[in-house]
Amino acid sequence: MSDAFIVCSNLSFSWPDDTPVFQDLSFSVGGGRTGLVAPNGAGKSTLLKLIAGEHRPTAGAVSVDGVLGHLPQSLPLADGLTVADVLGIAPVIRALDAIESGDASDEHFATIGTDWDIEERTRAQLDRLGLGGIALTRHLSTLSGGQIVSLGLAAQLLRQPDVLLLDEPTNNLDLDARHRLYGVLDDWNGCLLVVSHDRALLDRVDRVAELDRGHVRFHGGNFTAYEQAVRAAREVAEKNIRSAEQDVKREKREMQQARERAERRAGNAARNLKSAGLPKIFAGTMKRNAQESAGRSNETHATRVGDAKARLDAAGRALRDEDTIALELPGTNVPAGRTVFLGEGMRVRHGERDLFAGPGVDLTIRGPERIALTGPNGAGKSTLLRLIQGDQNPNQDRNQPAEGNQPAEGIKRAEGRIAYLSQRLDLLDLDRTVAENLAASAPAMPEAHRMNLLARFLFRGSRIHLPVGALSGGERLRATLACVLYAEPAPQLLLLDEPTNNLDLVSVDQLEGALHAYEGAFVVVSHNERFLAAIGVNRWLRLTEGRLLETGAPHEG
Repeated sequence: MSDAFIVCSNLSFSWPDDTPVFQDLSFSVGGGRTGLVAPNGAGKSTLLKLIAGEHRPTAGAVSVDGVLGHLPQSLPLADGLTVADVLGIAPVIRALDAIESGDASDEHFATIGTDWDIEERTRAQLDRLGLGGIALTRHLSTLSGGQIVSLGLAAQLLRQPDVLLLDEPTNNLDLDARHRLYGVLDDWNGCLLVVSHDRALLDRVDRVAELDRGHVRFHGGNFTAYEQAVRAAREVAEKNIRSAEQDVKREKREMQQARERAERRAGNAARNLKSAGLPKIFAGTMKRNAQESAGRSNETHATRVGDAKARLDAAGRALRDEDTIALELPGTNVPAGRTVFLGEGMRVRHGERDLFAGPGVDLTIRGPERIALTGPNGAGKSTLLRLIQGDQNPNQDRNQPAEGNQPAEGIKRAEGRIAYLSQRLDLLDLDRTVAENLAASAPAMPEAHRMNLLARFLFRGSRIHLPVGALSGGERLRATLACVLYAEPAPQLLLLDEPTNNLDLVSVDQLEGALHAYEGAFVVVSHNERFLAAIGVNRWLRLTEGRLLETGAPHEG
């Protein structure tokens, strides 16, 4: 009997416009923890949705053994839902409350089933994920992005699944929440298939499944072992390319030398025949023999050249493509010392309490500062970004949008555009293509220039004409960056909220390249210390317990 929990057999899937994602994909996943890695756009999230039954394959089949839980990359949750609604326990809680109030109808007992201890089990699961202080009646609109991700995971764990699919589960989680998640996964006894760009998480898996060019290859060990194997394979591929290139040059050189020798022999033979006075028929036979011999030699060398080129092509295919984004953004330049944003005594209401303590928070952004904004989930980091951008006014409930276009008292913004990339990457029209979104952002830019620009953001061929809604998380970020950075006018203050969410490691490198080219000021919210160090952050702020504190870089203590 097979111990596989997930079996995909000859799986094929295409988008409605017939763009293929997979063709004849077959693999199986057994018990333990498996990390699924691939470049953005390769179809990782789509594959998880196929396994979960949220997409139907165009051909082939998927089978799952046991109860399945799936935490998608983006949770389709409405703000009006409560914590109990998301956890899927609201009907049971209502039935329990009704019975305690004296209503002993059969309907309530049927709703409860065997879940008489649901509140205790739920509270234990929430405590485990750091959500112990959150009431079951609390609305999602009052939770941070990280708290919502943890809540979604709690909902799946309450189902007690045998198979758990997680798509970027550390998105928006602060360091404490990440470590709680790691503890949950360390104790996992079923089948776990996780898509993530979080190295610390991937170093906890038992094996890595690499989705590449329509095939899944398994590597034993964690992500560090996988990276070492990939690095060794790349070195071998590069060595094979150099060797194959030398083979091609040598075979071409030998073929040319053979031709020259044949031509010299033919010329010498003709002169010798003429001086020897042999009959024409004999001379013709010798000439034909020489030509046939030269032809066979030429054919042999041509075959060798063809074989050498085939080895070169094979070596090239074995080399992994890791394209980088190369940009120039002079329009975003901000002079040193120029005040881009000034906020004094900024306060925001959160229900009955102030989100920021005491007289509020003060913040000044000058010149091309590169600011990292850190702090625990729920501290108000995203709210502070919305204050800077103007979507949120001070002294207003954070769930209410800003009204009007006039700056609030205590806030001054320099002339020039402020661009805000939220966690949801919701700036673009999902129904429009990448090219159409860029045309809307930069209508004065010539079409040829737009096409060249999109190619520099790694959108080529048919990918340019895909609707944004069909893009992977990394592709959507690249498309959003293209539209934001090249919009008219260019932004001089860039606000990024967890920009590495949903990105594979290559795409994180590409984002770093784009930010290195950006010449304005930016404020970035991220829990990825490796990323923050790579983008040249020169000012560190921490928002905690309602206060905004200046801190040094992490290594400075």
